[in-house]
Amino acid sequence: MEIGIRELRDGLSRHLAAVRGGRTLTVTDHGRPVARIVPVDTPSPLERLVAEGRVRPAAAPRRATPDPVPSAGTVSDLIDDQRR
Repeated sequence: MEIGIRELRDGLSRHLAAVRGGRTLTVTDHGRPVARIVPVDTPSPLERLVAEGRVRPAAAPRRATPDPVPSAGTVSDLIDDQRR
């Protein structure tokens, strides 16, 4: 079920009761979906795939991203330099 932000705010108790009853709400802002409210006991798609044995959770946490390399030029300039 799709509802706008204003409608959600005006009828929050009623909409949360619907979610408690098992419904999923898609919240829209000017007609574009921005959020989904789902019942707590509903597994996420990833949890469902893990339970089915189709995927495995990561064995280790993500590595930190490296520090940026300082440069004086644009990315295009750096690529041109590397191509020579």
